[in-house]
Amino acid sequence: MIKYIIKRILWVIPVMIGVIVIVYTISYNLPGSPMTTRARVGDVGLDAPYIVQLGNYIWRIITRLDLGRSYASGFRVAEELATRLPVTFKLSLLGILLMLSIGLPCGMVSALKQYSALDITLTSISLILAAIPSFVLALLCAILFCVVLRWLPVRGLNEWRAWILPVFCSSVGSLAVYLRMTRTTMLEVIRQDYITTARAKGLKENVVVRKHALKNCLIPLTTIAGLSVANIFAGSIIVETLFSINGMGVYIMSGVLARDYPAINGAVIAMSLLICVVNLVVDVAYAFIDPRIRVQLVSGSKKEKTRKNKAIQF
Repeated sequence: MIKYIIKRILWVIPVMIGVIVIVYTISYNLPGSPMTTRARVGDVGLDAPYIVQLGNYIWRIITRLDLGRSYASGFRVAEELATRLPVTFKLSLLGILLMLSIGLPCGMVSALKQYSALDITLTSISLILAAIPSFVLALLCAILFCVVLRWLPVRGLNEWRAWILPVFCSSVGSLAVYLRMTRTTMLEVIRQDYITTARAKGLKENVVVRKHALKNCLIPLTTIAGLSVANIFAGSIIVETLFSINGMGVYIMSGVLARDYPAINGAVIAMSLLICVVNLVVDVAYAFIDPRIRVQLVSGSKKEKTRKNKAIQF
């Protein structure tokens, strides 16, 4: 089990190096020149060849976690990310919790009450919410609840009410998809023979659903939850810009408008690292959710030890 976790952690390294190379290459070949900003060639080494700049950039990240300095502000990108990333992370985490707390039970109820009025209502709402882009929904919600009704603040995160619209708008698309996937997965599971057998034994319906059906739904649902994290991160960036939240969204948008390549690269790298960590957690969670995967890992390690012992004896 430990070797499996270590292997998954080691796989993050080449992925992140690939992300750094791709992001830096794209920013290097973008039209326009960062020399129009306050940056100077002698300070940041923009007069060096591409391969030299790329190598120095990767080396600084690996050895010093140095993402460079912002062309616009002159501050270190890592320091600015340290103040902005927690806001986006908290916003995304609340969005994920909202997706799980609403999407999972509503999807289960929709599957267990198939073709009922409740099922049709939940399915229709999920389809409508999934079809609306997050920035359109955020604008409509801001106009209705902030301008017309004046129930919620329109910008910032100064009070608890200010979190409601950003969290909802950043996660509503993923919530709708998760509800639909929960319903589909649950419908497939409750039609299996072992569910019929459990019911024939006289077990209560809530026991059948909780101990038999839900456990076998967790693997695909965990996968969907991990994939939804990227969408929630992207949605939170758009929502942050619309609601003037001092997070990664405003930082990235200001970097794009100012052609601040170190800021853009650093933000994308930080978001990519967060997504890799989430995927790592999902992979490790598989072994705890499904005993068959845990047995395969243990048996695989035992076979490897046996093979090594035979090789040594030989």
